[in-house]
Amino acid sequence: MEEDRVLQEVEKRCPDERLPCSLAFQIAKELGVTPLRVGQAANELGIKIVNCQLGCFGHKPKTTP
Repeated sequence: MEEDRVLQEVEKRCPDERLPCSLAFQIAKELGVTPLRVGQAANELGIKIVNCQLGCFGHKPKTTP
């Protein structure tokens, strides 16, 4: 089942319970699911999203002057 596969992959690749945003997008692409689904899996597993590329969760991308 797709749900189990996403949960397993997120859990396997986040042993420290932190999921960098870029890795979430990579997992989504590899599994052929949406980044939202990977984020939902992280939430279900109690894994925090870190270094968000969209500026959410306290990380803001560097801007040029």
